[in-house]
Amino acid sequence: MNRNKKTKKLVQLSMLSAIAYILMLFSFSILPSSPYLKVDFSEIPVLIAAFIFGPLGGILVELLKNILDYMFRGEFTGFPVGHLANFAAGILFVLPVTYIFNRNRSIKSLIFGLALGTLTMTVLMMVLNYLVFLPMYTYFLNYPTQNSKELIDLLVKAIMPFNLIKGILVSIVFVAIYSKLKKWIELQIEK
Repeated sequence: MNRNKKTKKLVQLSMLSAIAYILMLFSFSILPSSPYLKVDFSEIPVLIAAFIFGPLGGILVELLKNILDYMFRGEFTGFPVGHLANFAAGILFVLPVTYIFNRNRSIKSLIFGLALGTLTMTVLMMVLNYLVFLPMYTYFLNYPTQNSKELIDLLVKAIMPFNLIKGILVSIVFVAIYSKLKKWIELQIEK
């Protein structure tokens, strides 16, 4: 890869990371019972990066947006538990979409990939929250330890519907945006 292409790639990944970070600032709650779970549309630039530069490009943008958010806004636990969870959720959403869509670049593949990404994120984030993230919050915030029934109740009533709704909302917005950016994205794809 020549120097101009490397510079162009670096600039595009940096810009997509910055856009993803800015979109992350405009988050909103969707479940009144869990106002701490917030939806944002920062996965859209991550998907664009993954489509143009492959899965590693998407992972890099996902990582950089979370680093930027942690640097500028921090985390109430002092440790980036929420950012780690956001990173994991983003990767679990974006990778299946990228894999399916790269096999056959069509709207049908895109929609199927977004549906698979939403389901993957929803199911695996329940597992990761149960095993990793909720225990981390308990540790860093000194919350009383929850028993398995309480954790499962939280997963079923908050985490699962949140990730499902988030995936659906991001998918709807991405399909609308992709239809406008399709030609530009195809021009950017590295051959």
